[in-house]
Amino acid sequence: MEMQQFYYDNKIVKKFIYATLLWGIVGFTVGLLLAFMFLFPNITDGISWLSFGRLRPLHTNAVIFAFVGNAIFAGVYYSLQRLLKARMASDFLSNFNFWGWQLIIVAAAITLPLGITTSKEYAELEWPIDIAIALVWVAFGVNMIWTILKRRQRHLYVAIWFYLGTFVTVAVLHIFNSLELPVSFLKSYSVYAGVQDALVQWWYGHNAVAFFLTTPFLGLMYYFVPKAANRPVYSYRLSIVHFWSLIFIYIWAGPHHLLYTALPNWAQNLGVAFSVMLIAPSWGGMINGLLTLRGAWDKVRTDPTLKFMVVAITGYGMATFEGPMLSLKNVNAIAHFSDWIIAHVHVGALAWNGFFTFGMLYWLIPRMFKTTLYSKALANFHFWIGTLGIILYALPMYVAGFVQASMWKQFNPDGSLTYGNFLETVNEIIPMYWMRAIGGTMFIIGAIVMLYNVVKTVKQGSGVEDELAEAAPLTKVSKYRTKGEGYHTWLERKPVRLTLYATVAILIGGIVQIIPTLLVESNIPTISSVKPYTPLELEGRDLYIREGCVGCHSQMIRPFRSEVERYGEYSKAGEFVYDHPFLWGSKRTGPDLHRVGQKYNDSWHLNHMYDPQSTSPGSIMPSYKWLIRNKLDKSATEDKMKAMVTLGVPYSEEEIANAQALMDAQGAQIQENLYQDPDFAKSYEADKKYAQENGEEFIEMKDREIVAIIAYIQRLGTDIKVKEEQISKK
Repeated sequence: MEMQQFYYDNKIVKKFIYATLLWGIVGFTVGLLLAFMFLFPNITDGISWLSFGRLRPLHTNAVIFAFVGNAIFAGVYYSLQRLLKARMASDFLSNFNFWGWQLIIVAAAITLPLGITTSKEYAELEWPIDIAIALVWVAFGVNMIWTILKRRQRHLYVAIWFYLGTFVTVAVLHIFNSLELPVSFLKSYSVYAGVQDALVQWWYGHNAVAFFLTTPFLGLMYYFVPKAANRPVYSYRLSIVHFWSLIFIYIWAGPHHLLYTALPNWAQNLGVAFSVMLIAPSWGGMINGLLTLRGAWDKVRTDPTLKFMVVAITGYGMATFEGPMLSLKNVNAIAHFSDWIIAHVHVGALAWNGFFTFGMLYWLIPRMFKTTLYSKALANFHFWIGTLGIILYALPMYVAGFVQASMWKQFNPDGSLTYGNFLETVNEIIPMYWMRAIGGTMFIIGAIVMLYNVVKTVKQGSGVEDELAEAAPLTKVSKYRTKGEGYHTWLERKPVRLTLYATVAILIGGIVQIIPTLLVESNIPTISSVKPYTPLELEGRDLYIREGCVGCHSQMIRPFRSEVERYGEYSKAGEFVYDHPFLWGSKRTGPDLHRVGQKYNDSWHLNHMYDPQSTSPGSIMPSYKWLIRNKLDKSATEDKMKAMVTLGVPYSEEEIANAQALMDAQGAQIQENLYQDPDFAKSYEADKKYAQENGEEFIEMKDREIVAIIAYIQRLGTDIKVKEEQISKK
């Protein structure tokens, strides 16, 4: 048979490798800065775009979509061409994928520090960027499927199954979770509200971890581990079971992030059941990966690439054992909202994603540049300092989580909370935050050493050129199963059918969980006393979102004695029907705020925002001085209210027409309340006099951002009656 010559596109792989290294350092650096902010909360004092609440989503997006995302593309573009014996179908689509993805990352790096965010975990980017993500992702998928259709290799190898599953699932998740109603070019509201928004968001959020941080890396594992070890995959049959069971079960597990919340119990229980089942396919994949190295352990001891991969697969096994365990209600009751979850997430991110990426790049780069690794000793140093960094990061966070949970739930013999002041739990775990910062520093030192090693390797190698290859063309075969051919073997040469089956597998769970919650009214009981936010409160809520307050404060009181005693009556589903988006949070660095309304006077909130330590000694909350200085932008309030009406919030035409007057009246009342504080009145009048004497514009307090956020905070949890004695205790 005549052989065909062609060239693999190595240039696109090189571009994604460089982007992976660049954005990895950026993402790790921002994360390290955030870790030190727990120790020095005012390290960026007064700089709004460097505040913790704005940088946290920048860190998660940089690590997940910039570092890991580029690593996925680098690995897929390299392995896919060689598994299919074909160049990528379109150089244009490959480059559109690369440059489009980098522009999206840059857009995120600009908008998130500016406070332009939807606040939804791992989906914070606003609607124009969401559209760009969809377009670039579709371009990637079209290029991949087009290449599969013009392949020279009849059967699709297991790695490609995971690539296809990743493509279709991420597309579905992103589109449905990002359905939002634009108000302006960079402002939108989620079309879902409250409980429904929470379910859709964690259906997306959990499966972003599943299908962006896990399934593509499993595909890369099935390609690069056998290559690096020079051994075949341990079990073909196990890989089949691993793939189909994983993609079917994973999609159901999202509700385990919402246990003991206002989500209907049936949805919570479904999430628990399928989360527990997940351990089987997850550990099946881990076992398949580790046993592929059978007979190659001597090489593991000397090859830094395999060392990274072994720790990565082990980290995957640990994280996927812990995930099902955390989904058990009795364990979740302890761990949720605590630093245990931070430890869990970072074992997956640093060990599984980080270390596998490092191992893959150490294997890939010398081959791309036709040379050997500049320094194996530096690679080994990176491995050991990185491993120690992960341990020093994760272990203290596990300890911190246990300490927090224990202190939150302890009672005195008289029935009162032993640690009634939330700050007592914060101060107790400061040493653990120091250890985390040290561990993070070690991890980033390893990454910098790797960058140096890679630069030296590239310099000593030859320029990246398209790689010549040859293979026989794919001959036409029967579309039916041949005699003795297994069903899955037949399916592996039917890429369109395999993709459709994978799509059906992932859609079932989403349909069963989400559709009833959206359409069956009894799942969200209404409460007649719950009213829409006033125009000023709506503006204040948008400021709360802009500043990322949801990253440190929850708004979901679970039905536990300790939480009801500490925060007030547990949260009801009907209280959130006008919340677009929901703001339940996933971490309590500070206390829950769902019943904080009217707990403190307006002056306390102003002082707390200006200097948190003045009202709460020992607090690690940074100051938000710009809220006191900035003039509130009220120009889009009516448009925001009209958008809310479209989403089902019952604002009347009169309320919208009188929005400015209503805001002015409510703001004036808060300003009057602030005047009751003599220190405020004296300072305010002095500022006013100074502005008049110097011909400067003076912004009335009622027109400043702080007044709007006070209005919103004072509204929280006040729509339903709470026992008077509970309020007095707070």
